[in-house]
Amino acid sequence: MRVVAQRVASAYVEVGGETVGAIGRGLLLLVGVEDDDGDDDIRWLAAKLSRLRIFPDDVGVMNRNIGEVGGEALAVSQFTLYASVKKGNRPSWSRAARPEVSRPLFDRFVRQLESELGRTVPTGVFGAEMAVHLTNDGPVTIVVDSRNPE
Repeated sequence: MRVVAQRVASAYVEVGGETVGAIGRGLLLLVGVEDDDGDDDIRWLAAKLSRLRIFPDDVGVMNRNIGEVGGEALAVSQFTLYASVKKGNRPSWSRAARPEVSRPLFDRFVRQLESELGRTVPTGVFGAEMAVHLTNDGPVTIVVDSRNPE
């Protein structure tokens, strides 16, 4: 699994002009799933993201995690995180899991993250055309990949 985590002052997702998920200060999480992903990837990512110290402390050093600042998380499924542009100019999506595989994994990831954070994690609408609005804070944007834990 691959997640692009953006520290935000606020974020919301619209589908058909209606807001389906919104948060204040916290993390906007764009989540991509591969066919081989499983429960180990879900547990590792949810734990890593909930403990990631990317929020400033009292002296401005990124030393606090989302829970310590009372932040929220908004998760949006995004298969395009597994785009390959190795050949030609049209991206290939062959590494992204098909919806029948990725949807249950995305849902389990959200439940695991809710367990880690102790709060509800709103989401977009799986498979829908979405408009994601955010006010990036920092800006801070970090890619976290369960298969490449750098």
